[in-house]
Amino acid sequence: MAETFGGALTYKQLLNFEIDGQRIALVGQRGIINPAIFDATLTVTSAAEGPYNDHFDDDGVLRYAFEAGDPRAGSNRKMLVAMETRTPIILFERPISNLYVPYVGAFILGANFDDGYVEIAADAIIKAQVEAGLSEVEKRYATAEVRRRVHQPLFRARVLSAYDRRCAICRLNHADLLDAAHIIPDADEGGAASVPNGLALCKIHHAAYDRNLLGIDPDYRVHIDEALLEEIDGPMLQHGLKEMHLTSITVPKPKTQQPDKDKLAHRFDLFLAS
Repeated sequence: MAETFGGALTYKQLLNFEIDGQRIALVGQRGIINPAIFDATLTVTSAAEGPYNDHFDDDGVLRYAFEAGDPRAGSNRKMLVAMETRTPIILFERPISNLYVPYVGAFILGANFDDGYVEIAADAIIKAQVEAGLSEVEKRYATAEVRRRVHQPLFRARVLSAYDRRCAICRLNHADLLDAAHIIPDADEGGAASVPNGLALCKIHHAAYDRNLLGIDPDYRVHIDEALLEEIDGPMLQHGLKEMHLTSITVPKPKTQQPDKDKLAHRFDLFLAS
């Protein structure tokens, strides 16, 4: 369901779920959801603007603060049950207001009662990596996988939301056919997973952008590779790429969310040199 809406859901969409004939809200005013019909926690929500210092570490584990009060009582108690029984939960990351990115099959790995938090692995693969006790070399190789599994969904949700779930080039509005493309690759210096370093692109335009068959200059104009402009190969090439040449992309209205022009200039130089 989340994929249909660009990898994230709204508060309203998460309120009407039915389990064994009972209506259950997956999110609420509190960060921890413990339905009476379950022995363990069902969902937890971590909000960027929330009152707690929740954050993902480099190993893909979220340090999630206990709810205020006794860490072994109240809403916290069922989180500890989920930890002890290794019961999977649903983790929601809320990067901006009313936008929830789900990680289904997350696991509570442990609890730090002195500092007041539990450790949550976003999925079973990250759980296995942590529990395997990887060497430093193995951890470096695992970093890229962690980034893909944890940080990319958040980046995609932020970017697609900023672009109103439309391709910046062709305006396609089917979110499940859209990607969040990095202007500067995330592995490079300056390749932050932030909206100004992102573009909402349909899969064909994302692939063309990554392969420097399509460039975007700092004035937001689209450029198609000269050799491609000379090629004749049916309607997709003609209408999907060649007709986009020298058109302008659509960008978010808030300036803070618009593509960084310096990053676009750097990437455009690579396109021209290819």
